[in-house]
Amino acid sequence: MHTTLKTRLVEVVVPVYNEQRALRDSIGRLHAYLSGTFPYDYRITIADNASTDNTWQLAIELAAELPHVRAVHLDGKGRGRALRQVWSESDADVVSYMDVDLSTDLDAFLPLVAPLLSGHSDLAIGTRLARASRVVRGPKREFISRSYNLLLHLMGARFSDAQCGFKAVRTEIAQALLPAVEDEQWFFDTELLLLAERHGLRIHEVPVDWVDDPDSRVDVFQTAKDDLRGLARVARKTLSGAARIPVPARVSQAQLPRGMAAQLPKFAVVGAVSTLAYLLLFSGLRQMIPVLLANAIALLVTAVANTAANRRFTFGVTGSAGAMRHQFEGLIAFLVGLVLTTGGLALLPDTVSHGVELVAVVMANALATLVRFLLLRVWVFNPSRSTS
Repeated sequence: MHTTLKTRLVEVVVPVYNEQRALRDSIGRLHAYLSGTFPYDYRITIADNASTDNTWQLAIELAAELPHVRAVHLDGKGRGRALRQVWSESDADVVSYMDVDLSTDLDAFLPLVAPLLSGHSDLAIGTRLARASRVVRGPKREFISRSYNLLLHLMGARFSDAQCGFKAVRTEIAQALLPAVEDEQWFFDTELLLLAERHGLRIHEVPVDWVDDPDSRVDVFQTAKDDLRGLARVARKTLSGAARIPVPARVSQAQLPRGMAAQLPKFAVVGAVSTLAYLLLFSGLRQMIPVLLANAIALLVTAVANTAANRRFTFGVTGSAGAMRHQFEGLIAFLVGLVLTTGGLALLPDTVSHGVELVAVVMANALATLVRFLLLRVWVFNPSRSTS
């Protein structure tokens, strides 16, 4: 028996509708797993969505038989409706839910809730679409799921699996989001995630092992149509600027890393001057030597000058100590720029104009500039490093 001190409470909601065949076995398995291995306090809430069979009676019996299990009855159907009611009233530290068929391997539950209990993340979702996930399901559901998530990505979403019935939320976050979530059915999950992402909340993803339930009562095509209508509604709301919610101070007060606000404009000025010098030198050399050699020489000369200027003006490093090391390490950024610009020039046909060449190298240099700033800030001129 697991003896770890239990001080945090996690509520696991299992929404059910006409699940009299699966309910007893599933809740028994979930209860045995959590009581035997889960290192935190837990509560299992069976949320009956107006079942018309014997599901509610079984839920009452299970609540009487098993510790940490309770049953809640709703007069209306809808997974979102059930989660809204239970999560809104919860006193747990973290609220979660999973489908009654337990298609997701329960070993993923602790990795799901741990980042929320530590405060690192705000929401957590199981994903069947990660490389490390192991999924068994039919081609129809696979196609619909991936198509739906592709549509979400086209809308700007960064999470990978909105529909997996295996999610958790820090309770204060859930209770801040819920008033702005309109859907009461299957789109509830997606709307919650889109709203959270829009407000800068952290969404943690856990690859899961998942086996399709052949007895699932979900109408896949009707659910897909409802989800599309929901996406259209959320898009309209986003464009109108509606659905503002209170977010944690960590998010609303987020700032640039210390010193970056002062460094960025100086780096931009140095970069602009370096780019102008590079273009002038490249254009002049281009008339005398092959284009790739002209690019390499112009880039090397301006990279050395750029590192020296950023050393002095952007990062405030003076004196000769470490100057040679800084220049040597700055050559890493030069090599990145060389690869990018050379690649861009090599892809151009020999017949292109000099203007097109300039556009190509400017675009490549823009990407190289971002890499240069990150290298200079976090490595070359990082104040925590020795300058010897």
